[in-house]
Amino acid sequence: MTTDSTGTVPGGERVRRARIAIAAVFAVHGAVTGSFATRVPWIQDHAGVSAGQLGLALAFPAIGASLAMPLASTVTHRLGARTALRTLLALWTLALVLPSLAPGLVTLCAALLVYGASAGMSDVAMNALGVEVENRLGRSIMSGLHGLWSAGALAGSAAGTVAAHLGTDARLHHAVAALVLTALGLLACQGVLDLRSSPDEEPPPRFTLPPRSALIIGAVGFCAVFAEGASLDWSAVYLRDVMGTSAGLAAASTTAFALTMAVARIAGDRVVDRFGAVRTVRVSGVLATVGGVLVVAAPGAVAALCGFGLLGLGVAVVVPLAFAAAGRSGPNPSQAIAGVATITYTSGLIAPSAIGSLAEATSLVVSFGLVTVLAFGLVAGAGVLRAGDRSPVRTGGAPGPAAADPLP
Repeated sequence: MTTDSTGTVPGGERVRRARIAIAAVFAVHGAVTGSFATRVPWIQDHAGVSAGQLGLALAFPAIGASLAMPLASTVTHRLGARTALRTLLALWTLALVLPSLAPGLVTLCAALLVYGASAGMSDVAMNALGVEVENRLGRSIMSGLHGLWSAGALAGSAAGTVAAHLGTDARLHHAVAALVLTALGLLACQGVLDLRSSPDEEPPPRFTLPPRSALIIGAVGFCAVFAEGASLDWSAVYLRDVMGTSAGLAAASTTAFALTMAVARIAGDRVVDRFGAVRTVRVSGVLATVGGVLVVAAPGAVAALCGFGLLGLGVAVVVPLAFAAAGRSGPNPSQAIAGVATITYTSGLIAPSAIGSLAEATSLVVSFGLVTVLAFGLVAGAGVLRAGDRSPVRTGGAPGPAAADPLP
């Protein structure tokens, strides 16, 4: 019977515990993002940077993540999956303190570069382990894991909002949050699968172009993340400037989008298990496309608000399924996931500025016409996520691991 590192826990029970552990890791990872986002105004004031300089600095997390994510597979190969995740997640939670310590633009950019690099590497490591747990369970869990990431981000932002309301120094707030989240992350990592490369396996290259499979899968993820980033950052502006709504109703569009995304991700696993990844993404793409058309052609604010809600519902499960497909598309899951993650991070980086530039040259309506076209790309490209559909699991067993799971 397969056992974990204690030598006493049956394999099935170990996988169930690993699912709980990796879910907690996703929530901790999201909580760091939420904790940071709420204190950006304080960080801007402390660093003494203008709005334009802040915009430049906020590009550095995505740059750092894109540069560092290919290294995650090397770290995992050398340390093993559990130790690698424990190390990378601790780096990410502790990196939370860096931006609030920055006294100026240069140091803020450097801090955010490190912050993003640690975020990206831990992101790859936890998604690779999430895919492995999903393989062994024989049913979809990736959508729910990303939903828990969103829940963690919400919890972190709620705590940050309270800290900001109380006037707490962000350096103190982030130091306390970093210590708490590091402890929670280390505790959660004790239960994840301890996968290790076989002794004769070649180490992955430190830097390499993503495999072709990851590029194709990443293109679908690019469409989803572009629509997500555009909607989150521009939906309120769209309702205010194009629809002429009040500030309160405009803000509700962002809430509607985020809420439908969170609900769809948490409920998405059951849908994927029933209909498969390809059919789920095709239907999701149709919903997102209808939402985009509704936004562009909306006769009033309510229709546009519903359109943004449909966009959120449509793109919610695509990225989790893209990671799942990448993790099954080749012999090196971490490398493939890093490739897809790099593409999606890049999409999230360029989407807000691309929408703004196109809107300045034409209009916001035209900008969301582009979003609608990309949403339809989910319908056209859903077939490349076929690897996200698992093979049936044999009764009494689970799919075999992609790497050796050492016994004591």
